[in-house]
Amino acid sequence: MSDPLESEPYRPATLLVHGGTRRSPFGETSEALFLTSGFVYDSAEQAEATFAGQAVHYQYSRFGNPTIAMLEERLALLEGAEACRMTATGMAAVHAALLSHLRAGDRVVASRALFGSCHWIVTTLLPRYGIESVLVDGTDLAQWRAALARPTQLVLLESPSNPMLEVLDLPAIAALAHAAGALVVVDNVFATPLLQQPLRLGADVVVYSCTKHIDGQGRVLGGAVLGSKAWVDATLQPFVRNTGPSLSAFNAWLLLKGLETLALRVAAAQQNAAKLADWLAEQPAIARLWYPGRADHPQAALAAAQMAGGGTVVSFELAGGKPAAFALMNALRLILVSNNLGDAKSMVTHPATTTHQRIGAEERARLGITDGVVRLSVGLEDVADLRADLQRGLLMAGQVPAGAL
Repeated sequence: MSDPLESEPYRPATLLVHGGTRRSPFGETSEALFLTSGFVYDSAEQAEATFAGQAVHYQYSRFGNPTIAMLEERLALLEGAEACRMTATGMAAVHAALLSHLRAGDRVVASRALFGSCHWIVTTLLPRYGIESVLVDGTDLAQWRAALARPTQLVLLESPSNPMLEVLDLPAIAALAHAAGALVVVDNVFATPLLQQPLRLGADVVVYSCTKHIDGQGRVLGGAVLGSKAWVDATLQPFVRNTGPSLSAFNAWLLLKGLETLALRVAAAQQNAAKLADWLAEQPAIARLWYPGRADHPQAALAAAQMAGGGTVVSFELAGGKPAAFALMNALRLILVSNNLGDAKSMVTHPATTTHQRIGAEERARLGITDGVVRLSVGLEDVADLRADLQRGLLMAGQVPAGAL
């Protein structure tokens, strides 16, 4: 049965529930889970025509699967993209987006503020294949302009960045990149497709770790790459098909269920994050705080122009450094110590010793990731309980006077 939403301009909340749905002849309400590795042909001739590209038929779940196809269509509708391909993890999505496009001798310019594994791909993996990589400070357009004065094949950036929540000028960077001949790839995990749509701001490709807000319940891993149909079909699909970073149908089904509540979860978590950011900014133990929704964010005006909200993550620096950060984290009873984010449960992590440990102290210093920085992913709990838990952590760390509680 065809998707009735393809011809209607439905809004995001509706697309999150209905977009891309393909019902079988049984007329099921929930999307069907096609937990199968392969598919059966009516004849040898049909199999031959399918492999020759002369007939449309599912072949193998590494290449395509009806449940995964529904998820790809729903995400594409939500993002405003022509096409989407799912991968097993968010890092598989980043890896596929880059390696499918690049060749030996190519050049990549990337924002310095990258997730640790993305940083490793750009600075360690790509040079192994004869691909030049250049890092720039993402908020400095002069550095982008200088780096992109030479022909470049790909630009990679994330905005807001992990964990310092830098907001980059996507239209300006995209214009410079396109003038240099580059494909612009944006990691949009922190903003989610509800708060920012990079393709509308000049990007060519958007990547997600669906493990974060899209699942948002700590259940499964998944990744997505979205872009033009021409690029996805000609460049990305052959790479994904032949290297095999495929998403399981079961994970795709759970991600479809996650999308149904994405708008509600992001709105509620963002509301909590904004309230906690305002409260934390007033605490004497907090030396600095970053939240894109606050007027004191370094790129507040840019965030307001590009994003529909401040997001669900707050980062802050404790004046007492690593001892204070660890004492706070260890005293928490409700907020979980975890390196994940975008979950229904609030989570806190220490980037210098976890997600960004392997980039080295010098690079962390350039990014402002001190030993006192803590990243807080805000969930769906009652904000008063979260505030009390954080206040307890600050007190136990010796940062808040005993009478403050």
